[in-house]
Amino acid sequence: MPNSPVIILDRDGVINEDSDNYVKSPEEWNPIPGSLEAMARLTQAGYRIAICTNQSGIARGYYDISTLNAMHEKMHTLLTPLNGRVDAIFYCPHGSDDHCDCRKPLPGLLYQVAERFQIELAGVPVVGDSLRDLQAAQAVEAMPILVRTGKGPRTLAKQDAFAAMGLIHPIIHDNLADYVDSLLTH
Repeated sequence: MPNSPVIILDRDGVINEDSDNYVKSPEEWNPIPGSLEAMARLTQAGYRIAICTNQSGIARGYYDISTLNAMHEKMHTLLTPLNGRVDAIFYCPHGSDDHCDCRKPLPGLLYQVAERFQIELAGVPVVGDSLRDLQAAQAVEAMPILVRTGKGPRTLAKQDAFAAMGLIHPIIHDNLADYVDSLLTH
């Protein structure tokens, strides 16, 4: 499926419930109702799904990479019976003081997606719940999609600052399932 369209999803707050205390284990990783079904619909419609997620809990010592992999294995296990699939997961394990180029709002993770899938990022949907997700999408001329789950309500409260920050207004949906419904019916 090399010419299949790609969609980029943030993880915490878009696919699974978010926590200000970090999602630190597979037991704490719980899908947002309808998100996995939405991902399955994307798969069945021919989309390749990439996840780009900041995981600074690793740098902070809250969990390790094997625990992160176990969380992702849980997601894959729950997606499989729905005939859904994630084609690639890209994560930033760094903290805010590490000065990496992959921590959103920097677009390093999105560039990794472009390289892996051999695509241009302009116009590719990037679904997120935070200002960082929107900024990373805009930096590569992708299409920023904001959902009202996770940190979405806090991000929406900042939308007056969007113009001051040079951000275009994102497309806003209630949740991932709502966005996928809209995407697949147009």
